[in-house]
Amino acid sequence: MMDLTFNASMKQMLTTNLNNLDRRPIVDSKKKHAAVAIVVTNCARAASIAQIKFDPGARDQAAFILTIRSSRLSNHSGQRAFPGGRVDQGESVEQAALRELEEEVNLKLGNDSIVGYLDDYVTRSGFVITPVILWAGVDIQCTANPQEVESIHLVPMKELLRKEAPILESIPESENPVLKMPLGDEWIAAPTAAIAYQFREVALLGKLTRVAHFEQPYFAWR
Repeated sequence: MMDLTFNASMKQMLTTNLNNLDRRPIVDSKKKHAAVAIVVTNCARAASIAQIKFDPGARDQAAFILTIRSSRLSNHSGQRAFPGGRVDQGESVEQAALRELEEEVNLKLGNDSIVGYLDDYVTRSGFVITPVILWAGVDIQCTANPQEVESIHLVPMKELLRKEAPILESIPESENPVLKMPLGDEWIAAPTAAIAYQFREVALLGKLTRVAHFEQPYFAWR
């Protein structure tokens, strides 16, 4: 089993693996640009989501933040997602990721927390997403902004390494398979799942895996 202890060695591993990725940006003036924050922290305050079995004694193990989007939102309400949103005019992707993180879950981090990036991912709903990987401190405390976030969850990093991941399914609307990632006794779908899968492959396992071709379920096309 891979050592997923949240410590300096893990930070160095993530940084090295992410730096080895020849990142593929996507420039498309017809699409809106967005950034998401993949926040790596420890499991001390892990919360239940999708019936994940969490060992309270594993507080030193790595985890990542996942939110459930507010039912008040007009787009993709109730879906599971990394904190993030649209890049405003004049903003960098880094500024957008950090701003959205603070706005959505009240977690303020600086540029010095950035350890790397993943490939851009194009969504069927018209966005180009840049994933920004952030290294947070231990025992972080977050508060959900009810206008944007229904709830906040710290998911143990080991969930990404399950043997059945990824789950690939065919849909009649596309020639490419939909990518899903198991989460407890449920699953998440692309685009969140595609980004999570590339994080697993590149940042954790040191593989140069691409995910841009993976499809999203039809409900996410709107």
